[in-house]
Amino acid sequence: MELTVLFDKLMQMGVDLGGKLIAAAVVFAIGMKLVKWVLGLIKKSHALEKLDPSLHTFINSFAKIGLYALLALTVAQVLGIETTSFLTVLASASVAIGLSLQGALSNFAGGLMLLLFKPFKVGDYIMASGEEGTVRAVGVFYTWLDTADNKVVTLPNGTLTGSAIVNYSANETRRVTQTYTASYDAPVEKVLAILTRVAESHPLGLKDPAPMVRLANHGANALEYTVRVWCKNEDYWTVHFDLLEQVRAAFEEEGIEIPYPQVDVHTR
Repeated sequence: MELTVLFDKLMQMGVDLGGKLIAAAVVFAIGMKLVKWVLGLIKKSHALEKLDPSLHTFINSFAKIGLYALLALTVAQVLGIETTSFLTVLASASVAIGLSLQGALSNFAGGLMLLLFKPFKVGDYIMASGEEGTVRAVGVFYTWLDTADNKVVTLPNGTLTGSAIVNYSANETRRVTQTYTASYDAPVEKVLAILTRVAESHPLGLKDPAPMVRLANHGANALEYTVRVWCKNEDYWTVHFDLLEQVRAAFEEEGIEIPYPQVDVHTR
């Protein structure tokens, strides 16, 4: 008799557990579809388009984490696990998890700092932690750069906030600074006139601030001249390479020697 009662109880527990598992599976399947639907709505939202592009990836990632966490709590409730107990266990486990995931938490905090202070945005060309490229996206934990040779660099946000960041796209204008050498035999006034003519004649160079050409240093083998030309940010590399080519051609045309390193040897 007692075995029959025990068997009935086990059967009832099995039926109850099976029902809960089926219900949890249904809730999980529906929940996954709802999460994807909500994430799709967020991506297509017109309100999101009005925000800084740097926020898009971060908001999508944060929403995904939050929705999946909510789904996990819902499934736990359906299985009969009390939410308060679940949260208590989760809170206790979070201490151990936090210690083991210090890097991830640091990256998360770094992502918040990047979005708060905005040292750069999507589309900017930056250099940080020894890497440089165009910012593709800013995520919850990582920032992605596209390099000039089409590689993808993944930078932890915690590392980014703890290092110097050079943003080449922050201002509308940039200054091209170059150094040229000429022989000590070449008249300084003549070299300055040639460099000034080349700098002022470039169509992409700005007139204000005006180009600057000065004798910069008395080198061991040659005189060094500094040329500074301001231009629009997007024209920087065009101006940079054009000046190199045009100064070289002008020096050859005017007979200005660009000396090689040399050593005077005295014999007795």
